[in-house]
Amino acid sequence: MKDRYVIARYDSQGERFELIVDPNKAFDYKMGKRVNLSEILVSDEIYKDAKKGLKASEESLMKVFKTLDISKIASTILFKGQVPLTAEQRQKLIDAKRKQIIAFISRNCIDPRTNLPHPPARIELAVNETRISIDPFRDVEEQAIEVIKALRTVLPLKVAQVIAKVKVPQKYASKAQPIISKLGELKKSDWLSDGGWQGEVEIPAGMQVEFIEKVNSLTHGEAEVQIIKR
Repeated sequence: MKDRYVIARYDSQGERFELIVDPNKAFDYKMGKRVNLSEILVSDEIYKDAKKGLKASEESLMKVFKTLDISKIASTILFKGQVPLTAEQRQKLIDAKRKQIIAFISRNCIDPRTNLPHPPARIELAVNETRISIDPFRDVEEQAIEVIKALRTVLPLKVAQVIAKVKVPQKYASKAQPIISKLGELKKSDWLSDGGWQGEVEIPAGMQVEFIEKVNSLTHGEAEVQIIKR
């Protein structure tokens, strides 16, 4: 039986809640796949301590979840809580994260000898050679910075940068300016006489599309964005 289930845990407001679940179904559900809760739950009980068979009290359930509906409570525990991973599941997450990091580096770095991007396959070989540890739960960009430093011992890498000049109308300026300023390295910042804002932000070359999309989202497409330096 132990090989067929794991205990999902969720701690909140000084209370612990546990579910006995199928590890593969629970993993799929947590990853966003459509899976019926009936296929996930080995038992319909919400426990305080599943190993000891201690059930959570109705009082504690109402305190934290504001409901006694098993499906709603179970969904919250699965999404917000911790579901132990099997070795196979963890490896899948690591492999997926590694591919994302390699793609990020390929988009944002160049070979300084040729000023051309390194193919993903070449970067992957270098990652394997340096045996860099990948955390499946850490942010891609955050880890990519560390990976780039490690790769430079075996692969010439230079982060390609561009300067994005942005002009934001007055009605969006106060909200958009602090967010845009954090999307890269702020080089220039000017408040205009009409209440608008204009700035220059240095960003990785491969992030141009994402940067423009973010600015357009903040300003409903009314901002002006120009790449002025490559």
